[in-house]
Amino acid sequence: MKQDFIRNFCVIAHIDHGKSTLSDRLLETTKTISEREMQAQALDDMDLERERGITIKSHAIQMYYEHTDGKRYTFNMIDTPGHVDFSYEVSRSIAACEGALLLVDASQGIQAQTISNLYLAIEHDLEIIPILNKVDMESAMIDEVSEQIIDLIGCKKQDIILASGKTGVGVKEILAAVVDRIPPPKGSEDAPLQALIFDSVFNSYRGIIAYYRIKNGVIKKGDKVRFVNTKGEYSADEVGILQMSLIPKDKVSTGDVGYIVSGIKESKEVKVGDTITTTDNPGEAIRGFEDVKPMVFAGIFPIDNDDFEDLRDSLEKLQLNDASLVFEPETSVALGFGFRCGFLGMLHMEIVQERLSREFDQDVITTVPNVSYFAKNTKGEKFIVQTPTELPEPNYLEYVEEPFISAQIITKPEYIGTIMTLCMEKRGNLVRQTYLTQERVELTFELPLAEIVFDFYDRLKSISRGYASFDYAPLDYRQSHIVKLDIKLNGESVDALSALVHREKAEAFGRKICKRLKDLLPRQQFVIAIQAAVGAKVIARETISALRKDVTAKCYGGDISRKRKLLEKQKQGKKKMRQIGNVEVPQKAFLEVLKLD
Repeated sequence: MKQDFIRNFCVIAHIDHGKSTLSDRLLETTKTISEREMQAQALDDMDLERERGITIKSHAIQMYYEHTDGKRYTFNMIDTPGHVDFSYEVSRSIAACEGALLLVDASQGIQAQTISNLYLAIEHDLEIIPILNKVDMESAMIDEVSEQIIDLIGCKKQDIILASGKTGVGVKEILAAVVDRIPPPKGSEDAPLQALIFDSVFNSYRGIIAYYRIKNGVIKKGDKVRFVNTKGEYSADEVGILQMSLIPKDKVSTGDVGYIVSGIKESKEVKVGDTITTTDNPGEAIRGFEDVKPMVFAGIFPIDNDDFEDLRDSLEKLQLNDASLVFEPETSVALGFGFRCGFLGMLHMEIVQERLSREFDQDVITTVPNVSYFAKNTKGEKFIVQTPTELPEPNYLEYVEEPFISAQIITKPEYIGTIMTLCMEKRGNLVRQTYLTQERVELTFELPLAEIVFDFYDRLKSISRGYASFDYAPLDYRQSHIVKLDIKLNGESVDALSALVHREKAEAFGRKICKRLKDLLPRQQFVIAIQAAVGAKVIARETISALRKDVTAKCYGGDISRKRKLLEKQKQGKKKMRQIGNVEVPQKAFLEVLKLD
């Protein structure tokens, strides 16, 4: 059978453990990419990925390998991101594979995302090939890290492959292990077509190109196909396989990873996790991926209201390529029409803003991130509050309920104290503390979701030196003393900077934002008062002094009364300017205000 010579696998690891470099060596060794075309991070095709040195998107590619038994094998490899904010990309890649290369940096050992991604792979019954990467480094701790891997996955020491993405050591052993250890895909070519969509991209000339993995059946050029969940029916204008570019084929068979072009222009007609089947012999839908759980919600608004529809199109096209982005329309008094978007974390939010700007030429303003609440007014009506403007005034408000989560943090025992301090500071309660091994402990906390929105990830990563994996599940809504914090510039509220915060945190949060705005807002010809207020009570204030134009520069010599007259005239002008002057908040300030320490 043809599929006995196919192997589907992904590369998983913590951020910066060398996935992309090792993928480059695999491409070179199998001669998938010529020396002339070779560049670092060959599979990372976004400028953003190269600039930051991180993988943001999963990348699928087909390679051919001559095994020692003289037979030729087809490898479908998916290189995945390592950052926690892009773990959804990893879960989709894992669903399309039978095996995984688990990379561990020999100088850093097992870290947070190594554990999270490994659990994802084990849940899907993937065959794990452990690889110790960067063994050529002077700081490599080969024996200690090997012991960690043996403790984590229960393998034998001889199962661990020692490799170096930089020098190419161990690459041939990895390719041989893929053939010997990873099982070929199951499924039958004679069964009805079942192809799982794991990614899609928008091409302005050809429409939407969907990437899929065939579980059963065969897809041929010209077939009439149906997308099971969206119920759309199309013609397969072009099918093929994924290499450094798209390679058209007459048919793609069971076990293979490929693409389909069917002239779809509407992004809502293709959903990641959907199943493709044929109309004349339809198959059942394959169970897709877990639902995405947004962590951070923020409003995204176009700078010019006329660009609202363009922004909607851009977000839909971006969602095709990034299924973890969720959005719905919303309006703001200060900013007009825009969208309320859900992100997996602050880095994800930053990347989405950056991609909107670079790929779609959309300059946007982002509001302060927050979560959804339930509120009950004095009339007894209960409703959802998603933005600060929707919260009634205190005299009409009976209570507010905020969402709580059950958070699991896996870390090393030496970081328990600092992590507990952080969670207590974030209004958390410790529920359970379990030692998984001597070197790994699991802490379970109940935390308000609003407290993990801002800087929780970054602080958790820094206090645990990157060695803490974090996962959560929604619990329930509980009554809390939530207030609306208004930011005022010269007495005018800026609703895009308003936030819903706990009463105890309001003053500290208000001070931070005022201080930040003082550093970011450009000075004007008049004094600017920046205030943070809860209701009518001002709880923090900063003042930006006026720019002083030297109106006396033209006076040389003569009586002092001439200078006084000019200064008095300037003083009157400034008073008038302050009354009618509008404070313009530059876009940079909106973005920077969010990066609170």
